[in-house]
Order: sequence, then C-alpha cells, then structure tokens
Amino acid sequence: MAGHHGQNDMNTISFGPQIRQSPFFDATLKWGAKGYSVYNHMFIPRDFGDPVQNFWNLIERAILCDVSVERQVEITGPDAARFVQCLTPRNLSTCQVGQCKYVLLTSQEGGIINDPVLLRLGENHFWLSLADSDALLWAKGVATFAGLDVDIKEPDVSPLQLQGPQSLSIMQRLFGDDIEKLKYYWLIETTLDSIPLVISRTGWSSERGYELYLRDGSRGSELWERIMAVGEPLGLSPGHTSTIRRIEGGMLSYHADMDIHTNPYELGLDRLVDLTMETDFIGKAALNDIQANGVARILVGLEIDGPALEAPNTKHWLLSLGAETVGHITSAVYSPRLKRNIALGFVGVAHNRLGLRLKTTSEIGERNVTIVEKPFYDPKKRLATS
Repeated sequence: MAGHHGQNDMNTISFGPQIRQSPFFDATLKWGAKGYSVYNHMFIPRDFGDPVQNFWNLIERAILCDVSVERQVEITGPDAARFVQCLTPRNLSTCQVGQCKYVLLTSQEGGIINDPVLLRLGENHFWLSLADSDALLWAKGVATFAGLDVDIKEPDVSPLQLQGPQSLSIMQRLFGDDIEKLKYYWLIETTLDSIPLVISRTGWSSERGYELYLRDGSRGSELWERIMAVGEPLGLSPGHTSTIRRIEGGMLSYHADMDIHTNPYELGLDRLVDLTMETDFIGKAALNDIQANGVARILVGLEIDGPALEAPNTKHWLLSLGAETVGHITSAVYSPRLKRNIALGFVGVAHNRLGLRLKTTSEIGERNVTIVEKPFYDPKKRLATS
C-alpha cells in the first residue's frame, strides 16, 4: 500500500492498524485504487491512475470518491446549538434544521483549528464534517469547561462524494426525480435499499455534486457497488478528490493553505466572521484585534511560468522579490483545461498587487510567478450551485 506515486515516491511506506480503513476500503481496492494517503488517521484513496484523467472524468461526467476521512463530530443535548455557536465565528442564528454551512473553528488566538461543513440534523443535533485535524478532541475539551449540557462523540458515519455534471442524473436513478429539489447546502435523511443515509448537496470539487453519509459501516461495499452499477452507464468512474479542480476553484486545503497559525482575515474569509453577534465565541477578542489592526499577509492567486508542473507541490515554495522573501506558495498544480500552472499562496499585504512579478526557487528550478485573480475558473460557483 504505497503512498501516492509522484515526485516524492519513496517506494513503500508501511502502516499499522492505527491507520483506519474506511467502510469503502475493499471496494476502492477492487475498483482500481493504486495508492493511498493518510488523512485524519485514515487511508484515503489518492491514485486511480492518471490524475489528469481523473480531472476530466470529474468535469465531463462524474466520479465517486471515498471521503470517509471527513470524520463527523456529533454534538447533541439540550445546549447543542449554543455550544456549536461557541466554536465558530460564523453567525448560525439563521441556520435551519436540514441546512449545511461552511464554518471555521477558531482558537483563542483566532487561528483556524478546522474548516468543517456543519450539518444541522435537528434542533439540537449537529455534525461537523471535518477537514484534517483532531477537532473531536478540541470539542470534547471545550465542552469539559463550557458548563453546557452536550454530548459529543464520533458516530458511525462515513461519507462518499458523488461529483460532476452527471451526478444529478445518477442520483435521480437511485432516489427518484424529487432529489432534484434538494438545494445547495441542504440535506435530507433517507435510505437506499434499507441502507441508512444522510444526503447533502455539498462536496469538495467546485462541481455540482452530492455527499452520501453512510450511517451503517457494515454496508460500505454494498452502497459503493449500488452507486457504481447505476452510474457506470452514465459515465461514472471511481476517483479521488481532484487537486487540479479544487485549486481552479480556489478551494482551500487544511494544512496546505491554512492551519492553526492562519486567521480568517488572511484567507479573505471575513464573511465567515460576525463580530457583532452577542455570543462570545472562542477567538472573538483576538479576531476583533486582528480586524482592527489589519493583517500582515493575504492569500492570493498565482500563475507560475515555464513548463507544466509534473505533479502538485509537496512542500511550500518561497516567493521572492529581488533579494527579499515576500511570501510562499501553498498549493500548485498544472491545469490541463487552462493550460497553465496555477497556485495559491501568501504574500505580504504590501506586495498584494495584481500583475506583480515574483520568483520562486525549488526542486522545479527557478520560475517567474505572477499574482493573478482567483478563483481561476467559474468564480461565481455557478457549476456547483446550479
């Protein structure tokens, strides 16, 4: 079970039972997964062959991805809604039962602990569908001292992503025509052949898509096979989350583009912070100070000159202007659709000017880099929301 093959291939890296397998692990092996990475202490398929072909499969037809690594933090109890609001600077007062919200969990210093999708299943029943950090432990630690009546655990829930322009047609064949009424960032609870599911109009692809949250881990292969049987005639392929498409769409990856030392204002995510609400959420005082004083750096779009990158970057690449280091590249990839190397990265606010030419030096050699608009494709997210 080697890691993802690419410029950092180290032949074979061995893992023990501490790296968990998802309910879909056997199915992904059967359907051609050749390499796995580790995310939230679990295997995630990262290689079904050519990543460029995976990209075309996603944007032209549809792909099915095992994203069980998006572990759920389940928060229930009489004070669940109050507790969830304590964790995030996003104002949840208008979040209805059946709705999903992209939220940030912030630390006392205003840094980002995780950027999950929040699902509200009931008045006092929430899931946080996690990015790559131990937010279950964070939530349990906060609850110990919060003085609120909540129960926090990781439920038996494992999501699949069905993403791409054919996803609606596949879902209609599985669940009937009414599934078209499911709005962007809303959810329903349902079953498929008695398999218990939550379905949401969400996904990590910038394309139209759905996430199917399996609520019985013993039925992973059954669910996977059922979806593929219906989807293959419509062009569905097994796949993995596309680095190319997510960078095109300006979607952020935890640990790559942000971490606990990054605040929402540096990412341009001011819309996810409401400093005017009464709730004293964690990090409120720090975020007040950051907003008042301004930030030193900002996340920007970048274009890298020269030949096509053979693989995404595996570490941050420094950005320089003359002899001065002015930032770093966080995520970089070649887009076969745009026919250029695109990237996200941080620059000092004094250098945040569209068209500014910088340099980066790394294992790909010295390259010129230009600050450009982001996202790089479909900036209004019409594909995902249509």
